[in-house]
Amino acid sequence: MALAARIALLVLLTAELMDLLDQSVVLTALPAIQESTGAGPSSLQWLTTGYSLPVAVGLITGGRLGDLYGRRRILLTGTVVFTAASLLCGLAAGPGLLIGARMLQGVGVAVMIPQVLATLHVTFDGESRSKAFGLYGAVLSIANVLGPVMGGLLTEADLFGLSWRPIFLVNVPVGLAVLVLGRKFIPESTVTKADRLDLTGMALSALAIVLIVFPLSEGHLHHWPLWSFAMLAAGLLVLVVFLRHQQRKQDDAPLVPLSLFRGRPFSGGTAAQLMHGLLCGLFFMTWTIYLQNGLGMSPVHASLAFVLLSLGELAGATLAAKSAGRFARRLPQTGALITIAAVAGYGFQAAAGQGDLTLLGMTAPVVLIGFGLGMVGGPLADLSLARVPHEDAGAASGLFNTAIHLGIALGTALTALLFFATTGGSPDAELNREAFLTVLWWVGSLLVLMWVLMFFLPKQTNGQAD
Repeated sequence: MALAARIALLVLLTAELMDLLDQSVVLTALPAIQESTGAGPSSLQWLTTGYSLPVAVGLITGGRLGDLYGRRRILLTGTVVFTAASLLCGLAAGPGLLIGARMLQGVGVAVMIPQVLATLHVTFDGESRSKAFGLYGAVLSIANVLGPVMGGLLTEADLFGLSWRPIFLVNVPVGLAVLVLGRKFIPESTVTKADRLDLTGMALSALAIVLIVFPLSEGHLHHWPLWSFAMLAAGLLVLVVFLRHQQRKQDDAPLVPLSLFRGRPFSGGTAAQLMHGLLCGLFFMTWTIYLQNGLGMSPVHASLAFVLLSLGELAGATLAAKSAGRFARRLPQTGALITIAAVAGYGFQAAAGQGDLTLLGMTAPVVLIGFGLGMVGGPLADLSLARVPHEDAGAASGLFNTAIHLGIALGTALTALLFFATTGGSPDAELNREAFLTVLWWVGSLLVLMWVLMFFLPKQTNGQAD
C-alpha cells in the first residue's frame, strides 16, 4: 500500500473514530455537565438522544450526497459541521445550547460517516481492501474502550479549569487535521453523471426514521404511552409510502437504488448488521445493570468488565485485519459461533447462582464474547459491500450504517419487555439474574440468526459468483 493510500486510510479511520468516541465520551462526563450547567434528567438524556437521532435520520441522505456530489467533498463538509459543532459544545454555557450543538454534531456525522465505508469500498481492492476493512473493525473496538475512559480522564484532569469541556474541544484540532490531510490525500470519487437529489425521498425517509427511532429510544423511559405506539404505526406507514415513491423513481435519480437489495451479499449482510445492532442494544444495557445490581459491583468495577470485553474485541478485529480476506464469510461466521459459545458459557455461570461471581471468574467468557464480535464488524462491512456498484457505494454505506442504528434502538426498546418487565426496576440480585438469563437466550438466538444470514455473503473474495 502506497504512502498516500496509507495516509488516506488513516484520515478516514480518524473520521470514523471521532464519531464513535462522541457517542460514548459524554457518558462519564454527565455528572460534571449536570453540576456545571444545571441540566435536569431530561436534558442529560437528550445529550445522547440529540446526537444519535440526527445520525440515524441523515445517514441515507448523507450516503447519497456523496454518490452525487463527491465523497471527499461531502466527507470534508460533514467534518466542518462536526468540528464547528464540537467547538460550540465546548463553549456552551447552558443545557439548551449544548443539546443544540450535540444535534448539529449528529448532522455532521450523518453527512460524514457514510463516506468512510463508501471511500474504502471504491478506493481499495484485493488484499489492501481486506486490510482496510479489518482496520475499520479494529477502530470500532478501540472506540468502545477509549470513549468512556477518555471522557473520565479529561473531565477528572480539569484541564485549564475547563472541567468536561475538553471532551468536545479535543475534536477541534483533530477535525482540522482531517480537513487538511483529507483534502490532500483522499481521492475524490463520484458518479460520472451526477443526478439531482431526490428531495421528496429525502423528506419521507427522514420522517419515517424519526417516527420509528424516537419512540423506540424514548418510549421505554415513559412506560410506553399511547403516543409511542401511534408514532411507530405512523412511521411504518410513511416507510411504505417512501418505498412506493422509490419504486416510481428508480429510473429518475432515486434516493435509494432498490436494485441494491437484489444482491444477496448486500441484502443478507445488511440484515445481519441489523441483528448485530439489535443484540448489542439488548445486551450492553442489561449487562451493565446485571453487573451492578445482580453481582453488586461498583460502577468502576463494572467498567473493568467492559474493558475486558473490548480488549477481546480488539484482538478479534486484529485477527480479522491480518487475515486479509482469505476466509471470506467463514471469518465472521466463525466469530458469531465463538460468541454463541461464549454467551452460553456465561449463561451457565450466571444460572449456577453464583451471586459472588467475580471479574476474574467471568474473564474467559467475557473476553471470548468480545473476541467473537471483533471478528464480525470489519469483515461483515467488507463482504456486504463487496459487489455494490461504485456509483451506489454511498447509498449502500448509508443504508448499512442505518441498519445498526435501527437495531440498537430496537434492542434498547426490547430491554423493557425482556429485562425490566422481570425486575420492575428492583435492585434485587436474584430478579436481575433471572432477567439477564432471559436476555442471554435472546442474544444467543439473534447470534444464530446473524450467523444464518451470513450465508448470503460471498464465500469467495475474488468477485466470482457463488
